Amino acid sequence: MIFQFFSPRRPDETERKLPPVSNPLLLLSAMQLAKKIRRKEVSSVEVVQAYVDRIQEVNPLVNAVVKDRFAAALQEAAQVDKLIEEETGGEEVLEDRLPLLGVPLSVKEAFALQGMPFTTGLISRRGVVATVDAPPVALLKRAGAIPLGVTNTSELCMWLESHNHLYGITKNPYNLERIPGGSSGGEGSLLGAAGSVIGIGADIGGSIRMPCFFNGVFGHKTTPGVVSCENQHPNFSGRQEEYLSTGPMCRYAEDLLPMLKIMAGPNANMLSLNTKVDLKKLRFFSIPHAGSNPLLSPVSKELLDIQRKVVARLEADLGVKVQEVRFPELRYSFQIWDTYMGLPDYEGKPIVPFATLMGDSGPPKWPLWELLKRMMGKSDHTMPAILVGLMEMIKPSKPSAFIIQQKEKLQKEVEELLGTDGVFFYPSHTRVAPRHHHPLFRIYDFAYTGIINILGLPVTQCPLGLGEEGLPLGVQVVAGKLQDHLTLAVALYLEKAFGGWRDPGAK
Repeated sequence: MIFQFFSPRRPDETERKLPPVSNPLLLLSAMQLAKKIRRKEVSSVEVVQAYVDRIQEVNPLVNAVVKDRFAAALQEAAQVDKLIEEETGGEEVLEDRLPLLGVPLSVKEAFALQGMPFTTGLISRRGVVATVDAPPVALLKRAGAIPLGVTNTSELCMWLESHNHLYGITKNPYNLERIPGGSSGGEGSLLGAAGSVIGIGADIGGSIRMPCFFNGVFGHKTTPGVVSCENQHPNFSGRQEEYLSTGPMCRYAEDLLPMLKIMAGPNANMLSLNTKVDLKKLRFFSIPHAGSNPLLSPVSKELLDIQRKVVARLEADLGVKVQEVRFPELRYSFQIWDTYMGLPDYEGKPIVPFATLMGDSGPPKWPLWELLKRMMGKSDHTMPAILVGLMEMIKPSKPSAFIIQQKEKLQKEVEELLGTDGVFFYPSHTRVAPRHHHPLFRIYDFAYTGIINILGLPVTQCPLGLGEEGLPLGVQVVAGKLQDHLTLAVALYLEKAFGGWRDPGAK
């Protein structure tokens, strides 16, 4: 009965699957493609056309790209090829000045990309078009990347399933009955489907990491304040800027670091991205789960097992000792995230209510009224958005002193544990990609990613092969503040050890 509120499922969903990758250009990293383009071993037009063809092949199945710019992208690729033909300074000059020259890029629709929709799935924003580029998008374009289009999000970027009434529902390339995550779910789905090689996402509670986990690709939540979060919709308010991070998403681990260097611009100097990391000299820790809390589902056996395999492999390969640690404060992860997301800024300016965001430039929406309309099939809003609005209505106006205390204690303990040479592994979620709409019944499980936002730590999401149901497994790799280079180095190791991304069409 309840599912009448949601999108209907096609009857043949279980039989349909993605076609395997047939063009070998789609199996190269962005760095490999850029090198081949610079050396004239392949043209940018050929590469962009290969990705256009792949998107046209898979998007009818996954609904990840909500607006393309294929014609413009092919024109820009032709200009790249002409520039390379006329370049007299040599390959090194091009690599230094334009490290992503001719490489295709996908962009989450919540980022301003000039000339493209900028709605985050809100029907009242239909027709809103970005007039500028968000800073990290501009930096990637300036490095030579060519945007192919924009990808789907959850409504207003506040849910772990990418579904809205403007663009519809996005599906997981490994199983069309499963979610791709959110809010960067269109990015995750497209990357997992080999419809893109690099993408861009933002993360305030797991919006990069959950899609990367569910779709078997890599993603990095940067230390906050390094990559600009300007010109995204919705805008942050209160203290949310402290917890929001923009970062790279990609199929191949070697693309993470060069992308982050570009996206950070001058702020890249805040990080030690040029420092060579000796994994044998790092201190490694493993946190198996958050502990007992009735709000959180237990972590599934297959995710506990794969994390143990990571530990065993690391110890065998590198001769290091991985220490298992537990923090009792983690059981309050959701309460900590929820509390800190609602705090006013340091001048006392409050958070913009979600109901106000739902109303956009008009009056705030009434979540109870929208729920009644939803039951009659008349609301412009999804059930998750309405639910977020309802939860906000019953949220205590004063933060809990106990929860504040738990967060401060956890922050101190974790920072002391990690220092500048520590890394810990932590589950990405409680289970592999759920079925569509099922997160409504396990609302709080995103706390496994959300708590890392509140702690302000850098974290890389790493794929670890496929599980029992043919769905991606993975783990979060977390380091101390500004130690992003450590988790990126571990990502390279895990890709070699566990095989990285797998073609969903080859399953």
